[in-house]
Amino acid sequence: MKKLLLSSLVLASMLMGEKIVIGATPVPHAEILEVAKASLEAQGYELEIKVFNDYVLPNKALADKDLDVNFMQHEPYLREFNAMNGTRLEPVFGVHLEPMGAYSKSIKSLAELKDGDKIAIPNDPTNESRALDLLAKNGLIELDTKVNLRTPMDITKNPKNLKFVELDGATLPRALDEVSLAVINSNFALNANLNPKSDSIISEDAINNPYSNIVVVRADEVYGKKVIALKNAILSDEVKKFINEKYKGAVIPSF
Repeated sequence: MKKLLLSSLVLASMLMGEKIVIGATPVPHAEILEVAKASLEAQGYELEIKVFNDYVLPNKALADKDLDVNFMQHEPYLREFNAMNGTRLEPVFGVHLEPMGAYSKSIKSLAELKDGDKIAIPNDPTNESRALDLLAKNGLIELDTKVNLRTPMDITKNPKNLKFVELDGATLPRALDEVSLAVINSNFALNANLNPKSDSIISEDAINNPYSNIVVVRADEVYGKKVIALKNAILSDEVKKFINEKYKGAVIPSF
C-alpha cells in the first residue's frame, strides 16, 4: 500500500509539471495571467500567481528568488528600480499598455480647477514624472524638460498655484475625497472600479508610449524555458481577445 501511494504521488507530481511562480498586481495583470494558465498547463507548467498591491515588493521578491517572474511594471520604472537597488532584473516582453489618467469626484473638466487646488500624484520617480508630463501636456503646468525624471520641484510655470500631494500609487484612488484631482495608474484605477477610458478627465495617448507593461525576470533567466513558455501563453490570440473584450480600451494589447 505504501509503495502504491508513493507511486501515485510521483505520477501526480509528473502530471502537474514544473511550477512557474509569478508576482503580479491584481488588475489587470493577475486577471490576464488567469487566462494564460490553460496554455501553460498544456506546455507542462503549473502557474502560481502571487498577488501584490505595490510595485516594490514584487521586484524585491524576484531579486531574492522568491519569484521566477513578475508582471506589474513598465520599463522606465524597472530601470529606475535597478539603478536605485543594484538589482539585475530584465524585461523579456511587453504585454499591454495601461493609459494613466486623471480623475476627480469634484470637477468634470480641468477648467474647473481653482487657484491652490490639490492634485495627488504617484510618489515613485518614474510614475511621478509621467503624471506631471500628462498635466503639462494638457496645459496645467510647464516643466523643465532638461530633467529626466521630473518632480514638482521641476515645475517652471504653475498659473493656478496648484499644490501637489505625493502618495503611494495604490492609495491614490482613496485620496479622491481629499483632493481636486488625482493622477492614477490604470491598474490601481481599475482595482477601484475606475475606467481610464470612461471615468478619467484626461488620459495618455497610446501612440509611441514607452510605458507598456512588461514581464520581467532575473538577468540570468532571460533565455530560460519558463520565459519561452510564458511568452507562448501570454502573447496569444486568446489573451489579446480577453484584454480587448474585458477592458474595452482601458487596457490595450502591446502585441
